[in-house]
Amino acid sequence: MDLTLLAYPFLFLGLYFQVFLLVTFLSTPTRERRERPASIVTPKVAIIVPCWNEQDTIDGTVKSLLALDYPKDKLQIVLVNDGSTDNTQMVMDSYIGNPQITVLHKENGGKHTAINAGIEIAHDAEFVGCLDADSFVAPDALREIVSCFEDPHVAAATPAMSVFEPHTFLERMQHAEYIFGIAARHVLSAVNGIYVTPGPFSFYRMSVIREIGGFRHAHQAEDMEMALRMQRAGYEIENAPRARVYTKVPLTIPKLVKQRTRWTTGFLRNVTIEYRDLVGNPKYGVLGLLVLPLGFVAVIGGVILFVLAIVVVAHDVLKTYFITQGVPLSYTLAPHFSLEGLYLSLSFVTILSFITAIASVAFIIIGKRVSNTPHNLTIGIIGYALVLGFIAPFWLMRSLSDLITGTKRKWR
Repeated sequence: MDLTLLAYPFLFLGLYFQVFLLVTFLSTPTRERRERPASIVTPKVAIIVPCWNEQDTIDGTVKSLLALDYPKDKLQIVLVNDGSTDNTQMVMDSYIGNPQITVLHKENGGKHTAINAGIEIAHDAEFVGCLDADSFVAPDALREIVSCFEDPHVAAATPAMSVFEPHTFLERMQHAEYIFGIAARHVLSAVNGIYVTPGPFSFYRMSVIREIGGFRHAHQAEDMEMALRMQRAGYEIENAPRARVYTKVPLTIPKLVKQRTRWTTGFLRNVTIEYRDLVGNPKYGVLGLLVLPLGFVAVIGGVILFVLAIVVVAHDVLKTYFITQGVPLSYTLAPHFSLEGLYLSLSFVTILSFITAIASVAFIIIGKRVSNTPHNLTIGIIGYALVLGFIAPFWLMRSLSDLITGTKRKWR
């Protein structure tokens, strides 16, 4: 049996999604969004910074917010200490007395409770945004993202998120991945296909928050759940590709796997439990018919392709070993495949994989151009194309296992 045949559907769907993104990017609506100028209108906004043990990063985060090019009397910053056990409270208290900043300390209840507490304080803001306490924004980011709300049907807007000062190989690899995400969100916004509003600097229309309710725990994926709830309610989610925000990323592979396990498990649980009615539902357009179903395919396909790769490599190793020992394959326990068909299939799989990788690299370049994000991407692209695929199956397998077994993991 030629096991590589199982790889074809997943590689085809991956390539199909890449082509869909490219065709959508080249469409007129997407180009019009890309050329939209920063807003000259300055509605009152509030930015909530939920914190838990962020003593080393919160000061830089606040300073980047104070440096925003936005009228000070229209910008309120709410720092919410969610029961930190380090010196976060002391750092936050140093900002007491600043007329733009409100400091709130509360018992630990989770990120969603911290955001909701901030929303209660910022009750008179027209728009409310969130910024993780390990992230930093460009001075023009707020004007860029406010321009997304000119359309009254837009309930939320996402930024262009990339890695803050990447130095190591792992950081550069994630930086390239984040740039790909910039391009993908920018394209999906043209067809209202965004299913997550990332924690760093996503913004929401306050009237919609009051209508559909505040943030929920949502399997540790509150930003995804809020986006899906807005989509279900019939609202649109926009993207501001030049609203640059920089975030810190895991510095080791185990921490990266842990972070991505939380993200992937949150996606699987939200979409299979609370929002399974969106999947395959034509009412929700590209989101329901393409984006969410392919999310499942990506998780399952990633695991299957990884297992197939191990089987093929193990077969070749066994074959080589027995040949060098002078033992006929027919007398061994080596798996029996149709070898000519296998190698022909492997060649085709290689071609499909190569084309998909080239398409991904193209979108990384597109993401960098539409967002004007700095830093050289050469090393990151190499890591993204050649290394990330060997790490991803570990968090995909763990996420599927957690979904099936009901395992709950800590945020950190």
